[in-house]
Amino acid sequence: MVNKLYRYIVSFAVILVAVSGCQSSETEQLKADYLIKNGKVFLGDGSGLQLVDVAICETKICAIFPSNDKPDIEATSIIDASGKIVSAGFIDPHTHTTQELLSKEQNANLNYLTQGVTTVVNGNDGGGTYNISEMATKLEQNGIGTNVAMFAGHNTIRQAVMGKQDRHATQAEIEQMKSLLKGAMEEGALGLSTGLYYVPGSYASTQEVIELAKVANQFNGIYDTHLRDEATFDIGFIAALKEAIEITDAAGIHLHLAHIKALGVDAWGLSEQAINIINQAQNNGSSISADQYPWLASGTKLHNAIMPKWVMADSQQAFYDRLNDPELESRLIAEITENIRRRGGPESLLVTAFEDQSIVGKTLEQLAQELGMSPAKAAMQLVQRGGIRVASFNMSEQDLKRFMQQPWVVTSSDGTNGHPRKYASFPKKFETYVMEKGLLSLEQFIMRSSSQTANILGLTDRGLIKQNYAADIIIWDPKEYKANADFSIWNQLSSGIDSVWVNGSLVIQNGEFRHKLAGKFLAKPQ
Repeated sequence: MVNKLYRYIVSFAVILVAVSGCQSSETEQLKADYLIKNGKVFLGDGSGLQLVDVAICETKICAIFPSNDKPDIEATSIIDASGKIVSAGFIDPHTHTTQELLSKEQNANLNYLTQGVTTVVNGNDGGGTYNISEMATKLEQNGIGTNVAMFAGHNTIRQAVMGKQDRHATQAEIEQMKSLLKGAMEEGALGLSTGLYYVPGSYASTQEVIELAKVANQFNGIYDTHLRDEATFDIGFIAALKEAIEITDAAGIHLHLAHIKALGVDAWGLSEQAINIINQAQNNGSSISADQYPWLASGTKLHNAIMPKWVMADSQQAFYDRLNDPELESRLIAEITENIRRRGGPESLLVTAFEDQSIVGKTLEQLAQELGMSPAKAAMQLVQRGGIRVASFNMSEQDLKRFMQQPWVVTSSDGTNGHPRKYASFPKKFETYVMEKGLLSLEQFIMRSSSQTANILGLTDRGLIKQNYAADIIIWDPKEYKANADFSIWNQLSSGIDSVWVNGSLVIQNGEFRHKLAGKFLAKPQ
C-alpha cells in the first residue's frame, strides 16, 4: 500500500497557522531573539500574502501575528523587511555538495545561501554513501553553512558488494545490499536513490531495485531516481519512466523523479506523453513527484554523456583498455557517434570544467578539429585524460515549460562544477519563468521551492513559516533577486537575498555573509 505520508495531492493542503496565536500571557512573556516586521510574508501553505510579523526564539519560529497588532514582545533584534518578501528558506532536493561541505574553503555553501537555499540534499543519482552517521558527524564537526539531508545511493551500495561487474546481482548479493541500505535508513537516510543511467546501476535488474526500495519503504523512506534513460540511449525515456512506476508500485513507496526532462532530439515532445502516464499512475494510486532545474542544458562528465555502458565495466583500466583495443574500435566509433547524435551533435557538447583549462569553453566539435580526427575518436582520447565535465545543450523549452507547470514538480539545481545551475537555479527560475514569462505565480514558485519539497522528503518541521517550525527563513527582494551566473561565468553568486536564518542563526544580513556556520544534518524522522 502506498505510503500516504508522501502521497502527493494536486491541491496542496493548506496548513493552518495561528497568526493571532500570541495572546495575553504567552505574548506578554515572550522574549525573542529576532522580530521580523513589515514584510510581505508567504507562509508557504497556499494562503497567499500575509501581513504578519514573525518572531524567532533560539532555533524556532515562536510567534506569528498580524502586523497591526502590538503584542508585548521583547526582541533582541528587530529586522525591518519593508518592501521585501519573507518566506521559508528554500530546499534543494538534488545537489552534489558533499565535497564542498567537507572542505574548509566552501563549507559555508554560499552559492546556495545566496539563492535562498537553507537545506540541500545529497546522495542523489545513486552516488550517496550508506555510512550516513559517519558522514553526518564529519559534516557537523567540519561546520556547514546549510542544513543537509542524505539519500543512500544504490550505485555505492552495489559497488561495495559486487564492484562494477556488468551482470545482474545474485540473491545473496541483493541480501547484502539490503543489509547496507537497512543500516543507512536506521541512521537517518531520506530513502534510496538510484542512478540507473550510470555504471554500475545501469547493470541492475528492475527486481533488484524493487527489493531495495521495499527496505527503504519499511522506514517511510522514498525512492529517488535518475531514470535508466531520459532519451534513447537504452530502453528509452517512456520505458524508463514506466519501469520507475513499476518499482514504486511493487515496493509501495513514493517515487521521486530526479531532474525530470526529455533529453536529446529523439525525446523532444515526449513530455506530454510522460505527464499523461504520471497523472494516470497517480489516479491509479501511485505516489509520484519530480524535481527540475530551469536550464536547457544538462551537465555530466564526458564519459557518462556518450560512452557506451559496456565499455565502462569493471575498472578504469579495463575501460581504457577497451577504448584502445583495435578490435573494438569500429564498434566503439559507431556507438559513440550515435550517442553524440542523440545529444544534439558535437557542437552541443561544451567542456565546462577540467584541470587543463586549454580545453574549457570549447565544444567537442572544436576539439575534434584541433585534434584532426572525428568527434567520436576525439572523445575516446579525451575521456582518458580524466573527468572532463560537459554541458549538453539537449532540451527543448516546450518540454521544460510543460514539466514545470505540473503541480507535482518542484525546484532543484543538480548543481555541478562548470554549470550555472550550481549557483543560480532558483533565481533563474524566478526571473525567467515567474517574472518574465508568467508561467508560475510568485506563491507557486515559493511553495515549489520550500513547503512542497519538505513534504515530499518528509522533513516535518521545515519549509513553512509556522509556529514551532525550525527558523530557516529568508528575506528577499523580488526586484533584485537575480541569477548572475551563466555558461560564460558559471560560478557567480546570485543577488537579491537580503537576510537568511538557518536554524535561528542570522547567517546573511543586508546581503553580507556573517561567517556563521549554522547548518545541521537532518535525519529522516522515523
